[in-house]
Amino acid sequence: MTSRRNDTAIFKYTRPHSKSMGQNKNNGEVSDDNEVVYSYTTEADQLEAENKLLRETVGQLQNELVRIQQPSLMICDLVDIYDEGKNAIIKVPNGNQFYVNISASCKDIKPGDSVLCEQKNLTVIRKVSVSKKFDVEKFVILERPDLKWKDVGGLEHQIRDIKEVIELPLKKPELFKKIGIEPPKGILLYGPPGTGKTILAKAVASSTKSTFIEIVASELVQKFIGEGAKLIKEIFELARRKSPSIIFIDELDALCSNRIEIGTSGEREVQRTFMQFLAEIDGFKPLGNVKIIGCTNRKDILDPAILRPGRLDRLIEVPLPDKEGLMQIFKIHTKGMSVAKNINQEKLVKLLDGCSGAEIKAVCTEAGYFAIRESKGTVSMKHFMEAVKKVQAAEDLEGEDYMRMFG
Repeated sequence: MTSRRNDTAIFKYTRPHSKSMGQNKNNGEVSDDNEVVYSYTTEADQLEAENKLLRETVGQLQNELVRIQQPSLMICDLVDIYDEGKNAIIKVPNGNQFYVNISASCKDIKPGDSVLCEQKNLTVIRKVSVSKKFDVEKFVILERPDLKWKDVGGLEHQIRDIKEVIELPLKKPELFKKIGIEPPKGILLYGPPGTGKTILAKAVASSTKSTFIEIVASELVQKFIGEGAKLIKEIFELARRKSPSIIFIDELDALCSNRIEIGTSGEREVQRTFMQFLAEIDGFKPLGNVKIIGCTNRKDILDPAILRPGRLDRLIEVPLPDKEGLMQIFKIHTKGMSVAKNINQEKLVKLLDGCSGAEIKAVCTEAGYFAIRESKGTVSMKHFMEAVKKVQAAEDLEGEDYMRMFG
């Protein structure tokens, strides 16, 4: 066993005009001449451990300070390599090119790579693995929606068309080779708001085993010139690399509206992005097992170039549901609800004539709220009637506001 060294310190204090009191509570000894002696003992091993910890902390802080004081490196593009890998021509972010040295520790680089360079003399330090300007992987849907075709009501014809154009070529491409035809490249879902266009896309994402890439068209419009076109290119490269794949573009009218001759610089940049989109759909590079689904409420303002055969070949209208469709949608939304047995579905469907699927869902939700306010365990017919009146009143008020504003 190792011996432990103890150090003892003694302090004396003379207390005036005091009598001897015997033993003190603080481990002090009181003498007759009013002199109090205090003593304590410290372990040297503990002090050495604390000293070691402090030295390590100071060393870590010094290393962190040196790391923070190091100058940042610049990301450049490697244009060409000369002198057996000793020198190179690089392109800095502002577009200028320089002939620079390559560090001896920098290996396995080739023209086209992105490299890190010192800001002072632009010496190439090392290769950087990230070469993409945009993180296009974020558009890939990893957790697919839990929505089946049976959960979509009143759209049997639309579901059949989507299965024929999107699912069948991906699952059984040999059928099209046998007949000798090329399947359509994409479809356009259009119709009034709330009719189930996005729900159809979610059902496609859930039913197919293909890579599903979801984009909102407004995300493709970038601030600087050329960035939107590059984003489009990288998204399609990602889709080809992960094929079979489906690209779903919501609110397509934000990107593919009618082109005009006179406009602002922002409108011209949108048009450049749109032209890159057209080139990717119907350009020299084949799409292969990549399908496109476009979705919009405003088919009337779309550019004719996107609607012609060879691009979005199949135009599928998603209208307001008929009586049978209303019944199916109502049953789907009330399937998980605690509903009373005396619900007259025929009467409710008649009152909901002309409503969209989203409005039917709103009616079911409001009926549930009316039941909660009355502390009821089930939703009764009275609750559904009050919900229908509330939703229809909100729609009438919206129509009156529209007429006051534009009428």
